Amino acid sequence: MRDHKLTLGTHTLVMGVVNVTPDSFSDSGEAFKLDAAVERGINLTAAGADILDIGGESTRPGSDPVPLEEELSRVIPVIAALSRKVDIPISVDTYKSEVARRAIDAGASMVNDISAGNFDPEMAGIVAETGVGAVLMHIKGTPRDMQQNPVYNDLLDEVISYLTRAVEKFETGGVSRDRILVDPGIGFGKLLVHNLELIRRIGELHNIACGVLLGTSRKSFIGLLTEKPVQDRLSGTIASIVAGAMFGADMVRVHDVEQVVDALKVVDSISIYA
Repeated sequence: MRDHKLTLGTHTLVMGVVNVTPDSFSDSGEAFKLDAAVERGINLTAAGADILDIGGESTRPGSDPVPLEEELSRVIPVIAALSRKVDIPISVDTYKSEVARRAIDAGASMVNDISAGNFDPEMAGIVAETGVGAVLMHIKGTPRDMQQNPVYNDLLDEVISYLTRAVEKFETGGVSRDRILVDPGIGFGKLLVHNLELIRRIGELHNIACGVLLGTSRKSFIGLLTEKPVQDRLSGTIASIVAGAMFGADMVRVHDVEQVVDALKVVDSISIYA
């Protein structure tokens, strides 16, 4: 990833989330201000994150897009500041190519695109040109309408086909597979049964790119299973992450880095001796 490298397979990598949004579903905008976001990034690094993911637009179900200039004003100062204060790579969570370009200029080494390059046709070219890494995620619909009764004829086949086409587009544009992770998009156009099946079968995504990212942290399906509000979903999150890691996830995207890192130390040790 440009000036950074992450090695898959030695342990389950942890991506720490920094939401620079006032309406984040997961943390109620607690890191919205610059100083708070930078402090959170530093703390997540100290807690054991392998990479930070900075996002300036909420993509919760029903959310509306954020104007380009607003998203830039939220994420660029945070990325610029953190790139000088932490020694781990930084990812920008965006589907807009101009945000990606400016974030890379500010110090980002990866683009985490919920649309796998489908919302902005310029994204593949930006990733290729700059030499950064990419996470390409499956989504059915858009954040505004994705949870309005999503239907699949063959869930895994549709997710794999979507991601395969996305990876091929990026490869054609000049992005090598060893710079691409895929993400099945838990909660993005998925019902409870879909989320559970994708976690259970996540290992079947391995042949699409160099690795697979899983993001379950504090999501609604955990609330459905545990009947707990967002702020009380840590135990459910850890359970889903542990299951995902044992079923084949290479990287997990989480808010509660310290607790997940501890859980994964145990899971990864068990896997080594399995």
